[in-house]
Amino acid sequence: MRAVRSQIASRSLTPGAKLPSIRSTAETMQVSKSTVVEAYDRLMAEGIIRSRPGSGFYSAAPLSPLSLADIAPRLDRSIDPFWVSRQSLEAGGDMLKPGCGWLPSHWMPEEEIRRSLRSLARLKDRTGLTDYGSPLGLPALRQYLSRRAAEQGFEAAPDQILLTDSGTQAIDLVCRILLRPGDKVLVDDPCYFNFLALLRAHQVEVIGVPYTATGPDIGLFEQALSDHRPRLYITNSGLHNPTGAALSAVTAHKILKLAEAHDLLIVEDDIFADFEIDPAPRLAALDGLNRVVRIGSFSKTLSASFRCGYIASSRSWIDKLTDYRIATGFSSNRLSEELVLGVLSSGAYHKHKEALRARLAKARAATIPRLRSLGIEPWIEPKAGMLLWCRLPHGIDAAEVARHALVDGAVLAPGNVFSPSQMAACFLRFNVAQCDDDRLFPILEKALRQSG
Repeated sequence: MRAVRSQIASRSLTPGAKLPSIRSTAETMQVSKSTVVEAYDRLMAEGIIRSRPGSGFYSAAPLSPLSLADIAPRLDRSIDPFWVSRQSLEAGGDMLKPGCGWLPSHWMPEEEIRRSLRSLARLKDRTGLTDYGSPLGLPALRQYLSRRAAEQGFEAAPDQILLTDSGTQAIDLVCRILLRPGDKVLVDDPCYFNFLALLRAHQVEVIGVPYTATGPDIGLFEQALSDHRPRLYITNSGLHNPTGAALSAVTAHKILKLAEAHDLLIVEDDIFADFEIDPAPRLAALDGLNRVVRIGSFSKTLSASFRCGYIASSRSWIDKLTDYRIATGFSSNRLSEELVLGVLSSGAYHKHKEALRARLAKARAATIPRLRSLGIEPWIEPKAGMLLWCRLPHGIDAAEVARHALVDGAVLAPGNVFSPSQMAACFLRFNVAQCDDDRLFPILEKALRQSG
């Protein structure tokens, strides 16, 4: 039974493939025919194989999914872009998660979500509960996002906005229409680790540009454009992930001038926009959605359970993106979109944002001194948001610290997970909203001592 399951998992036994006969299997595995009969009976009961009278036994299991880990070189899990996400998502309720990139569930607007759910259940138009959504997404939510874009300084008509299942899917769809295997893509170094995972899946070459407190190093950015002629640049302009830095107006203008000169397209991921107190310049606003695509999501401030993101871009791209949206997901997720709209359009959401900003400021003020007492120094002190990018003392390896902390029940985010150049070995990213448990700092102190 283990042998058959292993063949299915490795994709060497595909659906409909014929299995060896009972006699042949017994001889090969040096067991009795009755043992093979019993094993085949159990596999049939589980629906893994089926019998065709007079013909033999055949695989009935679906094709085992192909993992990215199976087609790429095996990486040390401590620096794999999937490592932090897997550890955080699979962690039990008692696991501490200062390395994750989301707020604690009790920080979310649960009552507003419940109210939106109740309103949705009372809809007289039952198609909102049962029918497919339109490919572009819920018109009322796109109109809301269009109004919000105007408040943020740029125009995006409702027909320039495509709703998606998440921010990650939004970036994936953009990559599908803009990139081909072998293309070169610029990212910040460090950058959000899932950018690296997604780009690896698209089989492109990733070029990292060192990030500063005001944006990418412009000299090295220009050099990378000249040396590599990349097709695309993916970044966060507001609260940068993982550093918490904010793009300056001067740097933003220089980026757009270089992008025009080198025919560079830009994806601007703006998922942390609602955490900002003084909004940073936005490439999409300065560019007018000419060569910049804006990406957003609601998982950070509302809920990660109902998935909803969006793309704002030029009309010429929206049509192609919509076709890919149909091909990969068929329609929008109308139920999630109705829920998101219900919360966003309530007066309580503005109060929720204000409360989050104040709560995060308090959490940063409490976390930074406790980290410094252990010799862990923030690279900068962000003005808003949840993230701190911190250097460890004495050049200690963050991956080692993360491995030791995991044993004691804390998921950390080692720096090289975020770094294309693998030059961030002595950095950790902390989420201040997840650092209020007193158990964390003794675990950190112990892990530093064990790694030093």
